[in-house]
Amino acid sequence: MNTGLEANLTMSQSEVGDRNPSLLDSINNPSDLRKLDVSQLPQVCREVRQCIINHLSSNPGHFASSMGAVEITVALHYVFDTPQDRIVWDVGHQAYAHKILTGRRERFSSLRKLNGLCGFPTPLESEYDTFTAGHASNSISAALGMAIADSTTPGRENRKTVAVIGDASISGGLAFEGLNNASNNPNNLLIILNDNDMSIDDNVGALHRYMTELTTSSRYNRWRDKLYRFCKRKGLINERGRGRLLRLNNSLKAFISTRQNIFEGLNIRYFGPFDGHDVGKIVKVLNEIKNMEGPRILHLRTVKGKGFEQAEKDPATWHAPGKFDPLTGERPRKVSGGVLNWQEVFGRTLVELAESDERVCGVTAAMPSGTSMNLMLRAFPSRAFDVGISEGHAVTFAGGLAAAGKRPFVAIYSSFLQRAYDNIIHDVCIQGLPVCFCIDRAGIVGEDGVTHHGLFDLAYLKCIPGLAVAAPADEETLRNLMYTSLEISSPLAIRYPRGKATSAEWHTTFKKLSPGESRVMRPDPEATVAVVAVGPVVHDAVRVADIMSMKGKHVEVHDMIWVKPPDTKLLDSLAERVDVIVTLEDGVRSGGLGGSVSEWAAGSSCAPRIVSLGVPDSWVAHGTPMELRESCGYDPAGIERTLEDVFTHLNTSPTE
Repeated sequence: MNTGLEANLTMSQSEVGDRNPSLLDSINNPSDLRKLDVSQLPQVCREVRQCIINHLSSNPGHFASSMGAVEITVALHYVFDTPQDRIVWDVGHQAYAHKILTGRRERFSSLRKLNGLCGFPTPLESEYDTFTAGHASNSISAALGMAIADSTTPGRENRKTVAVIGDASISGGLAFEGLNNASNNPNNLLIILNDNDMSIDDNVGALHRYMTELTTSSRYNRWRDKLYRFCKRKGLINERGRGRLLRLNNSLKAFISTRQNIFEGLNIRYFGPFDGHDVGKIVKVLNEIKNMEGPRILHLRTVKGKGFEQAEKDPATWHAPGKFDPLTGERPRKVSGGVLNWQEVFGRTLVELAESDERVCGVTAAMPSGTSMNLMLRAFPSRAFDVGISEGHAVTFAGGLAAAGKRPFVAIYSSFLQRAYDNIIHDVCIQGLPVCFCIDRAGIVGEDGVTHHGLFDLAYLKCIPGLAVAAPADEETLRNLMYTSLEISSPLAIRYPRGKATSAEWHTTFKKLSPGESRVMRPDPEATVAVVAVGPVVHDAVRVADIMSMKGKHVEVHDMIWVKPPDTKLLDSLAERVDVIVTLEDGVRSGGLGGSVSEWAAGSSCAPRIVSLGVPDSWVAHGTPMELRESCGYDPAGIERTLEDVFTHLNTSPTE
């Protein structure tokens, strides 16, 4: 832990240059890095950290994770022949140093900007990015697939594959499935466990506690490898007997140390833990183990935010701190009061509901602060649960709570809830259990990009029998939907976006809403066009309709609230009064609200023309939310342009 900012990080770039010529400026790819002497690597690490600080202080991103993984990244690219050898990153929050060292330093200022570098590893950007990253726990499975593919492909048998995974991600179910498969199939996969005792919020669970205590001897591992090779040369053992020998050795080791190593229990060789900030030591260990046969894991202890005092002291805040002063660490102060974020409205409402109904409880998957479930954890610690990075378990756990008479509210980001789809169907909806899914970060989320946009929830939830799906346009409706979930005996999904809600007057009186009942936002008795929308984009539609009215073009706007069940009474009424219905949603057009209205129209004998606005059938990259909505054609200008086209079509006779 620093007593202040490290001296090299507080010096200006010119001062650094006066004392030591820049090494980073000469590194355009990892082959340049490998030309250096190992004694020069600490300076490279310092310069990489300074580069991250300089850029992220003005162009925000994931700071603490990348600062903590600098030495690991430098050592991996120094020892392994990347991109021939593969590094597979888990999540990707820690991959900024990787981007800087792999030919993207000059473009690093474009990070997370429209048409700039992605905030996460993606093969579309670089040959050094071997697999898409963004969600947790997939690196071991992906890397194992690559390692086995290479081992069975002539000419690629010597190619190395390394998975880099954090101590929080390795607790995820998919990571355990990968570990189990790695122990059962011949492979030479190396797993780097980056153990910083943190995820975004504090880690939870028994595995985390185990990781903080785990120790072993690298000398023992080297001795065991030599013994195995000797026995193999003498014909005393073959590959079939390798597992039995490993289990015998592991049992003896556990007996002597009075502790069983969970990885060696899976027949995966374990090395560590070592200091993850001693780059020379990491290089030495990697060189010793990189050519060993069989799956193995290297446990490295790191400090999240390493090299920046404020980030080391408060890594949760500095996970993604926004803009900050690169010398002092001072961050712009947030103005208190005003409009709350959507998740804050959720969190405060949940506490309010819990105060009056002892059945209410909360569940989140490693995101208590991100979802504001931390408010419930503080107010009712025995009725709120952070289950770690395990979305599927979170949903089934909530199903169990509901089956036993509780009323669980499950707060998970939209893109992460995708991982629990089977659990939603099998463990909640088939039984009709009253679980309320509160789906945060729905719609376009912005700079985090393609892996984090919440674009599919309306479509993938709408088709599930018995599950009602709603999207509030304002905080009052969000509160009322949460209250309504307690008044019905079936599951309900409520999706809301990232960022500020709509009004400072968030604390409204609860009112039960009727599923399938919309509300009129902008009536117009002369309207020939109607916009039906869900979510905050409703307000954009109202403003655009006002503009169209000034041009003498009449548009009425309705907040559907419910995607399922849709307000068919409204739609039947519109069919009698307007010529065109325009649907509007912050999600994919196919299968969402647009899909619901199209399905209604298919069964109607007098349905008007349907025009759908939302995300097209293509992947959406990264940029500001407004830039991305503009590219998808449903920003205010895009809505106005669509309505102009609709009126032009209505006013054009078939003969013209």
